[in-house]
Amino acid sequence: MINLGTISNVIGVQLLVLGGFMLTALPFAMYYGNGDAWAILYASLITLITGGISWLYQFRSEEKVDKRQGYLIVVLGWLSMAGFTMLPYLFSGTFTCFSDAIFESISGLTTTGASVLNDIEAVPEGILFWRSLTQWIGGMGIIVLMVAIFPLLGIGGVELFVAEAPGSSLEKIHPRIKEIARRLWYIYSGLTLLLTIILWSLGMTFYEAINHALTTMATGGFSTKNASMAHYGAAIQYVVLFFMFMAGINYTVLYYGFIGKFNKVWRSDEFKTYLIIVGLLTAFVTTVVYYSTDYTLEQAFRDSAFQIVSVITTTGYVSADYTAWHPMLTLLFFILLFMGACAGSTSGGIKLIRHLVFFKNSFLEFKRLLHPKAIIRLKIDKQTVPSRVLTHILVFLLLYMIIFVMGSLVMAVVLSDFEQPLLSAIGAVATSLGNVGPSIGNLGPVDNFAQVPAFGKVFLSFLMLLGRLELFTLLIVFTPYYWRAN
Repeated sequence: MINLGTISNVIGVQLLVLGGFMLTALPFAMYYGNGDAWAILYASLITLITGGISWLYQFRSEEKVDKRQGYLIVVLGWLSMAGFTMLPYLFSGTFTCFSDAIFESISGLTTTGASVLNDIEAVPEGILFWRSLTQWIGGMGIIVLMVAIFPLLGIGGVELFVAEAPGSSLEKIHPRIKEIARRLWYIYSGLTLLLTIILWSLGMTFYEAINHALTTMATGGFSTKNASMAHYGAAIQYVVLFFMFMAGINYTVLYYGFIGKFNKVWRSDEFKTYLIIVGLLTAFVTTVVYYSTDYTLEQAFRDSAFQIVSVITTTGYVSADYTAWHPMLTLLFFILLFMGACAGSTSGGIKLIRHLVFFKNSFLEFKRLLHPKAIIRLKIDKQTVPSRVLTHILVFLLLYMIIFVMGSLVMAVVLSDFEQPLLSAIGAVATSLGNVGPSIGNLGPVDNFAQVPAFGKVFLSFLMLLGRLELFTLLIVFTPYYWRAN
């Protein structure tokens, strides 16, 4: 049975944490003095007060969260966070309409990185910091942070962790869920701090460095510059490229790498696939760009590698307009919108592990046809993939493509006045569902989503949330089975 008191308690804690994070933007607003301090303060107070009331409603000192409540808490938690995240935007006048504010809020929390801001550099610094921070909060998932502190409140968090981070193998780090969540946040925070220091030392201001560190490790892609990473030099781009690549690795693999268990790192089939795909694509695209443009070899390599990693990890930073290179490469980057990096990372998208399972199983199916009596099992990391997991992945891929097709039809109607309505529609849906950011058509790397009609922005916001929660977590609450009594 669904307990509204427990749900209210958990969401209340989320809002309290969100309101606390919101206050960290206040020092930047006061230092730069561009009139956004009061907006941030009011938004934070409203969030904190609402969170406190929600937390105290039917408060229970000990309560276990079951699977059904876990899914609903995650969905309602993300919706409530999106609603309160947009308050600083509205109070400061950065956005004056709901569709723009909710689009930017959900784009931040889901680490999509698509934006409706025409002039980023004209936005007050406190608001831009909050914009970057929303991606950092959403990158690892605030639910995972909550799991680390819920035991202090007497609330079980296993089901929240499962609902928030589906498909990952993070349980291997430690048998206790709260320890997993804590170690994830230690790695996440430590890498963010390290990147901030490096970027600061390379010539960024501290403000720029911390903003870009937050959005890089979150694989979000929000920048404080209109030109994104094209604004900065080669040294900064190479550093960001490396950390983007790191952010796309399964945090289980990162953890084992940091503690020196490299045999477990190289045991990961997904990690090896990630390395090979990035390497081969970089070599191919670099060759095409070098011979089809006037780029030097170094620039061709840097821009190619940067954009490939940016799109695969769903970070969405832009160092060059890949749609201007070659039509074949435009198609390639569109395909990469469906890729995603490793499961258990902060990246969005379908994830490489699902592609790996699908293609391995498809290949084995030919072998099964030749040897119908043989028992041929699919293995990943030298372990047999259970049939239930295989079915789950196949259903996920089918649902993903159905939603993409149906969403593209809707957006083709919405964007009918665009010069390239079909390309823009399929690009917008692919990049929103995959939480990538840049698109194709009239919504390419050098454009933004400001020109999309209000309904289109709200619809794409729904797709961003659907993609971030990996379809099932959100869709399950719309099924009749979910609401039937046990």
